[in-house]
Amino acid sequence: MGKNFNFAYLYLPVIYIAIALIIYLVLAKIVDKALKVKIRTNEKTFQRKRQQTIINLIKSIIKYIIAIITFLAILNVYGIKTTSIIASLGIAGAILGLAFQDTIKNLLAGIAIIFDNHYMQGDVVTIKGFRGEVIELGLQTTKLKAYNGEVMIINNSCITSVINHSMFNTNLYLELPIPKDVSVELVEKIIGNVNKKMQKLKEVTKDIELLGIESLNANNYKYKVLIECLAESEFMVNRKFMAYLKSEYELNKITVPGEYLEVNKK
Repeated sequence: MGKNFNFAYLYLPVIYIAIALIIYLVLAKIVDKALKVKIRTNEKTFQRKRQQTIINLIKSIIKYIIAIITFLAILNVYGIKTTSIIASLGIAGAILGLAFQDTIKNLLAGIAIIFDNHYMQGDVVTIKGFRGEVIELGLQTTKLKAYNGEVMIINNSCITSVINHSMFNTNLYLELPIPKDVSVELVEKIIGNVNKKMQKLKEVTKDIELLGIESLNANNYKYKVLIECLAESEFMVNRKFMAYLKSEYELNKITVPGEYLEVNKK
């Protein structure tokens, strides 16, 4: 090596990188500790998913900021004027901003979706009439997978409204046709027996409510019941309820010709 070789060229970049790594690890731990308090104390799965997504996003932003600052500091070690580079980046950024307007819109929309808790990966949502599970939530696009396997990919900036089916428990309102000669007391007994079986399902969160007679005609009355269940479990809960109700109908020799159970979600 020549006499004029500056050993700072060797050790300073290593020191800067080591310091940057330490700073990132410390900040990442702080972010984890600060936000995971809510995750541990919150009982709702969707809130835990959202908090974890926010944690990952914040850590990613911190990582890139530290990497850029470290890179500029290393360039300074080698005598490269970073001020001119920053100025050039500003001009280039303006040009790129015009060229990638849609990309920037998608990026900002993705950040807004995450921080506003619209939905997270694993949620079942309806966007533009398409219902499916969120299998990927990126800063540019969202991917939904329907029950039949179809996948819709949509730009985040195109998402103006969302129906999130996973955020809260679902209320199932069922109309039960009962012959008019069946007493109210027997109906209450049947629903009570069905309720005992339904409470063994972890998806059912409350006792079944018999709301009363919804409508009547010459042959049948329609009773309305309410079942509260976990989000996304309404179809399974409905099938179980109908199976148990059928058994009670048969046990009590009740037939309802020409009628059927109708499910309404509210």
